Amino acid sequence: MRRILAQMRKELTQLVRDRMSLAMALVLPVMIVFLIGTSFKLTVSDLPIVVQDLDSSAASRRLIDAFRASVTLHVAASPVEQSPEQALQHGAYAVLVIPVHFGRDIVRGSNTPVQLLVDASDANTARLMSGYASRIIQAYNAANAPAPQPVQASIRLWFNPGLSDKLYLGPGVFVLALSMFIPLLAALAMAKEGQRGTILQVYVSNISAHEYLLGNILSFMVVGLAECVPLLALLFTYFGARFAGDPVPFLVATVLYVFCVATFGIMVGVAIPNQIGAISVVALGGYLLVFLLSGLLFPIANIPEGIRWISNLVWGKHYITVVRDAFLQGAGWAATWLEILIIGGTGTLFYLLAWLTTRRMQLKA
Repeated sequence: MRRILAQMRKELTQLVRDRMSLAMALVLPVMIVFLIGTSFKLTVSDLPIVVQDLDSSAASRRLIDAFRASVTLHVAASPVEQSPEQALQHGAYAVLVIPVHFGRDIVRGSNTPVQLLVDASDANTARLMSGYASRIIQAYNAANAPAPQPVQASIRLWFNPGLSDKLYLGPGVFVLALSMFIPLLAALAMAKEGQRGTILQVYVSNISAHEYLLGNILSFMVVGLAECVPLLALLFTYFGARFAGDPVPFLVATVLYVFCVATFGIMVGVAIPNQIGAISVVALGGYLLVFLLSGLLFPIANIPEGIRWISNLVWGKHYITVVRDAFLQGAGWAATWLEILIIGGTGTLFYLLAWLTTRRMQLKA
């Protein structure tokens, strides 16, 4: 029994002294439970809907107020000259178009159709949006209209009229695959050199930190771009995806995203010369954050407001926006240039952090 207790004491002492193992045992599970428990909710709120009021009457304003009173929708005005397609391509989930003579037809008791254009990229959200809008219009008719049910919603689904879940999930799965495997391979390769001590050969050589990092990054970028070929083939066949517009923004974003995730893996492997620790960090950043906080499975609006801002820091969120635009909406550069810029900037930041770590280690050597 004494030897058993001595062995237990020795293991606990080593665990306490190893900060990485201690963090994996105590901190990482807490972070995972917190993210999974708070990163999404089953009800939606503040879904943006744009209203184009072509009538500007008291009746049309009352209808807008009925939509504005909903906790599920967030009503935003839109210039009349802006097309509904442009509004949907720039973040609106739906566009409500109130026709001319809406107020006059209400007074006369005539049937008055209003048009509701819904972004059906996410089939589930499109169904919810259509149902909420129909109930709001029914309540408006009951409270304001002299004749029964004069206001009728003509609902039209855009971008994914068949409400295919595959067209929504396919791009997300494509992004998740790139986000997981490239940084994992890069982090393992770099951490193995540190763990086995072979990194010392680099420190005593005349290769610079830039040359060392760029050589590794480019090699894993080649692997990542090669990985894109079968993934795209799967998108075009099984998921039935097609380019909705100019594919150039998607191609540019893909190259930058492969650079971003490869650099993330290199940065982790350089900073954590331990394969188990590197795998854990990549699993948290390359998988869990992208899976839960990027809009892959559910809209960003489903994330509670307290942590919704974190999604802006998740590089996968910006790339998913570009990929879904390429295969569903087709807005092109006008709607995705900022996302592409953020992806490139994030990769550059990862590279700078990796370079600072490597340069500091070379100076010590």
